[in-house]
Amino acid sequence: MVSKRINKEIQEEMVRTGRERWKIENKGFNEQKNHGYFIQHVFSENYNAMKNHYLLAQIAHTIRQLMENGIGIYKKHKKKLKDISVKLFELFRTKILTKEEIKEATEKCQIRFYREDTS
Repeated sequence: MVSKRINKEIQEEMVRTGRERWKIENKGFNEQKNHGYFIQHVFSENYNAMKNHYLLAQIAHTIRQLMENGIGIYKKHKKKLKDISVKLFELFRTKILTKEEIKEATEKCQIRFYREDTS
């Protein structure tokens, strides 16, 4: 870890960055709570079941964000979002992962989206 002296400029940048991250996290939580993920509803009194439900809501929200951010790719390839959703659901329902795929899925990675300038 690299230590850095904090001056006024770095402090202001850190505050801006922190506030932006807070807004993103708040927006995501609000979507999960109020837009169909039902995280405010207690479906079970079993702690593990509640954790599993929340984890599945997180996964569903992540997939939705990936699909929404990639909508330009769908249009470019003349695919409808509903068709992609149906195919994705079918894969989740029927695909059996190999040991290699599971190992690959556990490796850390980052996905970044850059919006193309549409003007």
